[in-house]
Amino acid sequence: MQLLEFAVLLIIAGVCGGIGQSIAGNSRAGCLGSIALGFIGALLGMWLARTLKLPEPFALNIRNGGSFPIIWSIIGASLFVAVLGMLNRGKKN
Repeated sequence: MQLLEFAVLLIIAGVCGGIGQSIAGNSRAGCLGSIALGFIGALLGMWLARTLKLPEPFALNIRNGGSFPIIWSIIGASLFVAVLGMLNRGKKN
């Protein structure tokens, strides 16, 4: 993977993580947090899709035969942020 491909992958993960945060109603994480949420969401979303035997409706193809699941990344990030929000709901800042 070249540097440009990696940078594009980070941008896509950040956008997916940011959309997932918006859907879940939490926007505390910054740019790096959104990127991390995008990757965690991709892992969680693809695990959920494989477990339920659901198709991958929209994926970003990467040169070496891999793909980045856009829809499942957003769904996974939303679920992850929602669970984190429920766990932190009782704590006061």
